[in-house]
Amino acid sequence: MTADRENVTRLHINNKEIVLIGTAHVSRQSAEQVKEVIEEEEPDSVCIELDEKRHESMTNRDEWKNMDIFKVIKEKRSSLLLMNLAISSFQKRAAKQFGIQPGQEMKQGIESARDTGAELVLADRDIQITFSRIWQKVGFFGKAKLLMMIIFSIFNNESITEEEMEKMKQQDMLQSMLNELTRSFPRLKKPLIDERDQYLSHKIKEAPGKKVVAVLGAAHVPGIKEEIYKEQNLEELEHRPVSKAPKIIAWAIPLLVIAVIAYTFYANPSAGLQQTISWLLWNGSFSAIGAAAALGHPLTIVTAFIAAPLTSLNPLIAAGWFAGLMQAYIRRPNVEDFERLSEDVHSAKGFWSNKVTRILLIVVLANVGSTIGTMIGGADVLRLFFENL
Repeated sequence: MTADRENVTRLHINNKEIVLIGTAHVSRQSAEQVKEVIEEEEPDSVCIELDEKRHESMTNRDEWKNMDIFKVIKEKRSSLLLMNLAISSFQKRAAKQFGIQPGQEMKQGIESARDTGAELVLADRDIQITFSRIWQKVGFFGKAKLLMMIIFSIFNNESITEEEMEKMKQQDMLQSMLNELTRSFPRLKKPLIDERDQYLSHKIKEAPGKKVVAVLGAAHVPGIKEEIYKEQNLEELEHRPVSKAPKIIAWAIPLLVIAVIAYTFYANPSAGLQQTISWLLWNGSFSAIGAAAALGHPLTIVTAFIAAPLTSLNPLIAAGWFAGLMQAYIRRPNVEDFERLSEDVHSAKGFWSNKVTRILLIVVLANVGSTIGTMIGGADVLRLFFENL
């Protein structure tokens, strides 16, 4: 195993030669190096750190135009899409500052594979699986912190220094966005970096041909150098975790609230009425505040207020979905909104002015508000219950 040049590592395994190129996702030099190495090596396969969805997003300019916002809300993908757009915003701001295209080194890998006749291999794990495994690791307060951090990152317009750019060469793009959360929750390193090292290693060593070039974020190179000589369980790495505990808690809380209010009504109708009003006001008000913070239409805000106290008692539905659907119905995004999406995510103003991202913000913030209202309203219901025992 020898290093031919900076950021390039050569490995040999099972009569196969593997060349790893460690890149920065917003570096012009990285893109140029990818082109040079692939042309020099003339590999049988080129592996890139993308999954099918991100590859489609990168190569299909019409992807956003074909998105059905109603379908996104109904399939509960609003938070994931908002997270992807926030990460894209961070990457594009950095790329714009240095006068390059975001993900240019991956685009160069795709182009060079085509030019040299190499087979293109999409080697990264489905980003939805990665986020699903992250989501399962962080817990309730971690989820709230993660969503708030993503939303606040939209407002960050600070320029990136050359020194910070060099640091980014040692970080995965997802990790650079989630750096603070990773420090608070060390367990995130496993789904974010370690598991993807394993997944990438498996895909790279299984790529067709005797010589393979892999274009990767520099953060993955050390892990892949170790993992590539081991056996990986791809089925386990692609598993979407389903924990029973959150579902049990999600049903236990509303059932407890309903039981407490019902008993209080039986024992003291006046106190029971107070509990009901408290539950309605706390839930509805905070959800409405979330919708208002996202600059929702007045009817959207009213929908959030009405839906929250009811949806909080049913874990299968959420106030934000109803608010988002109402906003989408009243202010339905047009073709121009989807066409501007890639540019509007550069700024906070763009996030709030574009009809698509405003709907996503309404869904997320109305749900966050409803969750806060559930906690406060539930506590007040219990207070009134104990006062009237």
